[in-house]
Order: sequence, then C-alpha cells, then structure tokens
Amino acid sequence: MHEEMSRIERELMLLGRHASMGSAGRCRPAEGQERLERSAYLLLSRLDAAGPMSIGQLAEAFGLDCSTVNRQTAVILKAGLIERILDPDGGTARRLRITDEGARRLRLDREARVKNLSGLLDEWSPRELATLARVLTRFNITVERHEGEPWPRAEAPGPGLPS
Repeated sequence: MHEEMSRIERELMLLGRHASMGSAGRCRPAEGQERLERSAYLLLSRLDAAGPMSIGQLAEAFGLDCSTVNRQTAVILKAGLIERILDPDGGTARRLRITDEGARRLRLDREARVKNLSGLLDEWSPRELATLARVLTRFNITVERHEGEPWPRAEAPGPGLPS
C-alpha cells in the first residue's frame, strides 16, 4: 500500500509539473493570441462555471488569501476579461463576472489545451481515454469533498463516481 501511495504521489507531482507547463509546454492558442496566465485561466474557468462571485468567494473556493485573489483579479480586470457588477442578491460586496472577451479568450485557451492533449494522447484507445477521464474525475471529486469546495460541473460525474 505504501509503495502504491508513493507512486501516486510521484505521478501527481509530475502531473502538476506538466499541467503548469500547459500540457508539456506546447499549448499555444490561436495565432496572434497570447496564452492566459495560469491564475487567469483558473479564475476565468471558475467564474465561467459558477457565475459571478465576490473576491471572498473566490478566495474561499481556491483556498487563498483575499489579498492574493485581489491581485490576480486586478490583472484580468484591467485586461477586460472580467468586470465588477453589483451583487445580484442585493449584498454590499461587488461580484466579478466574466466578460464576452474573457469567455472568448478562455474558449481559445481551452481549445488549444484540448488540441494539445489530443495530440499527446492520440495513441490511446477510446477505452483508455474514458478510463483516464473517469479516474481523474473521481480523484478530483474526492479532493473537493475533502476540502469542502466542490468545483461546479455542467455534467454529472458519471456512473460509479461520487457526486
């Protein structure tokens, strides 16, 4: 059991390394487009999935200090990828919402990442791809449940996966 946990830890470390490099560092958006910074990609992905959120809600969702999230959102706010709006629930805190330009840039970046992954995994069978997707989803849901911060998903987790 310990040997398997050590192997899993090592592979997760390597997966994190590859992911931070944009899937082996070869992920390029469409010509003329600059790749989103990792923090921008994550923040835009969360706002796209969950809808408008306050700085505090984003900080809680990512397990970061509000000051860190404030700095990160300031960059994408200045770039016009998100905008501040009044709280739709009538609260005093402003919320951040992805703009059309932010959604477009996120889509282009995501398409580049998917294309790159497709190239990396082109020798894998459909069954192997489905297994990888299922195991990664199960792992992420387990981590999210442990942390108490589920990531919003448009689709159901699938048969045999925790919800």
